[in-house]
Amino acid sequence: MTHGIAHALKTGVAAAAVLAHLATGPASAFCGFYVAQADSKLFNKSSKVVLARDGEQTAITMASDFEGDVKEFAVVVPVPTFIERKQIGVVDPKTIDHLDRYTAPRLVEYHDEDPCNPPLRMASSAVPTAPMPSAVREMVRRNYGVTIEASYDVGEYDVLILSANESDGLVNWLIDNKYRIPQGAQDVLGSYIRQNMRFFVAKVNLDRMKDLGNGYLRPLQVRYQSAKFMLPLRLGTVNAKGPQDLIVYALTKGGRVESTNYRTVKIPSDIDIPLYVKDEFGPFYKALFERAVARENMRAVFVEYAWDMGWCDPCATNPMSNKELVELGARWIGGDDDGAFRIGRGGADAFVTRLHVRYDANSFPEDIVFMETKDRSNFQGRYVQHHPWQGQSTCDAAASYRKELPARFAFEAKNLENLTGWTRTDIEARMAQTGQPLPVK
Repeated sequence: MTHGIAHALKTGVAAAAVLAHLATGPASAFCGFYVAQADSKLFNKSSKVVLARDGEQTAITMASDFEGDVKEFAVVVPVPTFIERKQIGVVDPKTIDHLDRYTAPRLVEYHDEDPCNPPLRMASSAVPTAPMPSAVREMVRRNYGVTIEASYDVGEYDVLILSANESDGLVNWLIDNKYRIPQGAQDVLGSYIRQNMRFFVAKVNLDRMKDLGNGYLRPLQVRYQSAKFMLPLRLGTVNAKGPQDLIVYALTKGGRVESTNYRTVKIPSDIDIPLYVKDEFGPFYKALFERAVARENMRAVFVEYAWDMGWCDPCATNPMSNKELVELGARWIGGDDDGAFRIGRGGADAFVTRLHVRYDANSFPEDIVFMETKDRSNFQGRYVQHHPWQGQSTCDAAASYRKELPARFAFEAKNLENLTGWTRTDIEARMAQTGQPLPVK
């Protein structure tokens, strides 16, 4: 099996999931000036999935990280119910990239004020925050025990909806139809068959892709109704070479989403770090995340962002428009205008949870099961830099301020060491080079 096909199958299967409705709660402000972000491009072997949930209606959008010859692209996704053509679509990849940047962990910075002339503090307030259709049944040639319930042309994709009686037949059918299945997938497929799940199967139609002139594969979106609230991961681990990263963006009417069968952990946040990290924010966040994963023995689902889409603080990029949110499945927001975002408008009725999972077959032996919560409190992976005052003030307060700076720098160095595992000696040397000398020992 080629790496490209294995990667494509992993991307698709890791994507299928169902959400449920959420509720409401208070908001709070963070502030600060945004200067850098840690988006999904930092992580190799990563997949992105957007889930939008309204009642029992789910839209799942799968962004493939496939690289290679597109004729080898294949995706097999377990789905809980029959899928009609009107429930399938394609999405502009730029829309998912926008959501990724919007929710990414971020670096913010503050500048200390003149200790001899502190500003007058003013009180401020935070911004408010069906019955299953009959399918066309076609028994395929040979006795696979596989039923092609429907076939669709969807943009550059040929899509089939399959059901199967047993995993041997399904595997044989997929192989005979040039869907190369990794060794060991049979048992996992069998478990989905026993749950009476169907299979959403897609390949690229090269002629239609050429006619469309895109030159790239657009994310596939599937919409369906189901009470199931889970994310199939196991097929993605069958042939994986090492751990995989999955980032889930859950759009709901209510609040934060979390896992019920694995620990849900907020990524360390709101921590002061040295100034030099500004130029190394990508490596910093990768090291932080890897250390957090190790601390949880790679058995946790990490929250990187949870926030009302009606506002952001600080905004890591321009906020999402209603049109973009509707495209990703949040059809309940009541409009698809693509005008400028305004507080209390564009997306105010949507809440987003960004979850980051690093997994393999040993650490995540079960599919992830989620639950909705009523928690609407705001959270973001946020790391803070404080630039010292550089003026010439000579009052007593200024003298005290300068005397306290080395101890503050030492505190930031310790934070960085704890977050990343980087050596204290290297951290101190870099800080000294950027004007943050530590106390003399």
